[in-house]
Amino acid sequence: MPEKKIPLRMCIACRQLKEKKSMLRIVKNEEGKIFIDFTSKASGRGAYICNDAECVKKLKKQRLLNKVFACTVDDGIYSSVEEEYFGSK
Repeated sequence: MPEKKIPLRMCIACRQLKEKKSMLRIVKNEEGKIFIDFTSKASGRGAYICNDAECVKKLKKQRLLNKVFACTVDDGIYSSVEEEYFGSK
């Protein structure tokens, strides 16, 4: 039986490939709503951030979601990503 492939995704901050399930997914859906996707199943454009404090800081400092989604991303989204990461430590 062939080995099951582990899905990898690239962190938008450090640009490293890591396991999908170890990363936080942020989605922009068809209506343009941007939110954290805890299920990793929401439809729309996804961006991944790895479980690293430096990457979370870089995400906010360089406003990387604005670049990935090609639109203005509300500060609340950046704050909720920080909260999710730093609140769970």
